[in-house]
Amino acid sequence: MSRHAMPAQAPAFSVRLAATEDDLRAAQALRYDVFVRELGGGGTLVDHAAGIERDRFDPFVDHLLLQDDDSGQVVGVYRLMREDQARAAGQFYSEDEYDLAPLRRGGRRLLELGRSCLHRDYRGGAAMYHLWNALAEYVAEHEIEILFGVASFHGTDPERLAQPLSALHHHHLAPPDLRVRARPDHFVAMDRLPPEKLDRRAAMVSMPALIKAYLRLGGMVGEGAWLDHAFNTTDVCLLLDTRRLDQARARIYAGARGA
Repeated sequence: MSRHAMPAQAPAFSVRLAATEDDLRAAQALRYDVFVRELGGGGTLVDHAAGIERDRFDPFVDHLLLQDDDSGQVVGVYRLMREDQARAAGQFYSEDEYDLAPLRRGGRRLLELGRSCLHRDYRGGAAMYHLWNALAEYVAEHEIEILFGVASFHGTDPERLAQPLSALHHHHLAPPDLRVRARPDHFVAMDRLPPEKLDRRAAMVSMPALIKAYLRLGGMVGEGAWLDHAFNTTDVCLLLDTRRLDQARARIYAGARGA
């Protein structure tokens, strides 16, 4: 992947795909710090003694790593799974939570995004721009047409999330040909409030930064949220047509600089 230098007095970042076991461990260690230590998540393959968050999909996917070149530390990760990798793994990760039949019927090239996180010291800056810039290169290389993946709200109380979930349902629901649906075992309806009861400002304030970034780029959501009790999250499925990615790179960068 390419190198993206930052202006003076800011970190110098580089982005690459994990190529070694040490690279993978660095990604899993950052994921442990964010998803387990910060958010209280878990999972059957989490190694608390080693401080790594892992699952059965890790060997099949590409791991996009953001490194602070001044410290040598991996400070951001994205997990990428193409259709051929999903076939090798037996499924996409998201299929445990969402019925992806509409996407599969569409016949377009799919890329699942997951396990996205940044080290706490790099949030609200330009770090996400560098990951997205490299992601755009990956998308072009593999001729990807649809990006999708689950994004999370902290906690599993849908009533506390009534404003943002309802806003997503009423204003950002995917069209029927892309409208994946949460599986019934942990399905939660997102239209918890009628449109006239929505407080758009309150909804956006309580929206995670990653979800807001997708929405700025024209991102859409599937129908229903899914309660992930293992990770202590309420998940929504986000979808993005990659024809918008040229705009995405500029908008993410502008948003990061103004954050």
